Amino acid sequence: MIRFFILFLFTTSIFASHVERYRWNNGETYLVFLQNHNLPVRELYYNLDKDDQRLTEEMRSGIHYQILKDKKEDIEQILLPLNDELQIHIYINKKNYKFEAIPIISTTKTEAFYTTITSSPNYNILKETGSKKLAQIFVSSFKHSLNFKNDIRKGDELVMIYDQKYRLGEPFSMPTLKVAMIEMHHKKHFIYLNDDGRYYDEKAHEVEGFLLARPVRGARISSYFTKRRWHPVLHKWKAHLGVDYAARRGTPVIAAGSGTIIWASRMGSYGNLIKIRHNDGYETRYAHLKSFRKGIYRGKHVKKGQTIAYVGTTGRSTGPHLHFELRKRGRAINPLRVVQVTTKKLKGKEKKAFIKLKKNYDQSINLHLNNKTAYKKRPPFEEMSYIHLLEEKNNG
Repeated sequence: MIRFFILFLFTTSIFASHVERYRWNNGETYLVFLQNHNLPVRELYYNLDKDDQRLTEEMRSGIHYQILKDKKEDIEQILLPLNDELQIHIYINKKNYKFEAIPIISTTKTEAFYTTITSSPNYNILKETGSKKLAQIFVSSFKHSLNFKNDIRKGDELVMIYDQKYRLGEPFSMPTLKVAMIEMHHKKHFIYLNDDGRYYDEKAHEVEGFLLARPVRGARISSYFTKRRWHPVLHKWKAHLGVDYAARRGTPVIAAGSGTIIWASRMGSYGNLIKIRHNDGYETRYAHLKSFRKGIYRGKHVKKGQTIAYVGTTGRSTGPHLHFELRKRGRAINPLRVVQVTTKKLKGKEKKAFIKLKKNYDQSINLHLNNKTAYKKRPPFEEMSYIHLLEEKNNG
């Protein structure tokens, strides 16, 4: 039996129930949230399985969430986004509160804007759009190739084209930069998102940023990163926020990047776990370890490629493997997007495909450059109401 939940949106003038929008407070935990709203802690946390309990730890400050209340101000439903694709859904069913993880219903729009520099790219993008996220992805994309402090001039132009997800009519999650251009000293500089998920300049050279080494050399990937998947046995939505490398017990595990160890101990279902803090808000995690290498402790600085531990099967593990996670400012991201590769320049068929893609990108950039496309500001958030329908489907 599979349950399908359908969420319909209507304006509040039609129904007595209404949705209120909130921002997750810094330092607030899921348990504190339940207590603050007088929700049953046992049913909505302690009775959950360990995987669902761990999911609740993914709540991050600044995330917008919604609470549906009836005309008496009693809570009927809550939606708590965990990542781009999965959210916690708390709802009333036969006078009891229930917990489940469900997919996020969102739409993606391709957007673009043009602006001129009066101070710096960060300042002018923020002034034009009001979005710290757009300013951040632009500056970080050119961080290793351009010097914005010394080479930028007043009157230089820039264009950004990006994908933005929308949830309940509001921008949601980090935008994905597709192509960007900035003019400096009358020369245009570009960055392009290729079909392989990596960024390249106009010469088809990969743009270097934070690059990781493979944490277990020569190991087979047994499970990939996914923000949501339907578990065929448990019949519920799950997330796998890392990459699993299958290897023999005792196989060396290396630091994927240089940084400082901030955790080297046991942690719940992770088993023996090492956390390493890197530059620019990155953190890597190495779980289910058999043991730590001698001399590995909290506060120690390690170099990229240095052996830090050994593959094991501690914690919740069905066999020896390394569970490897990458996080950026606390949010789990796909490690394989930034794992270092040997080839940094596209060749042959890959380069031909990129050149074709680049030509389309360049046409779009020139269009927005000539039109001086302004950023489209969003209308204010409108309260909405939900209807929650439950349908049973028999696969049998």
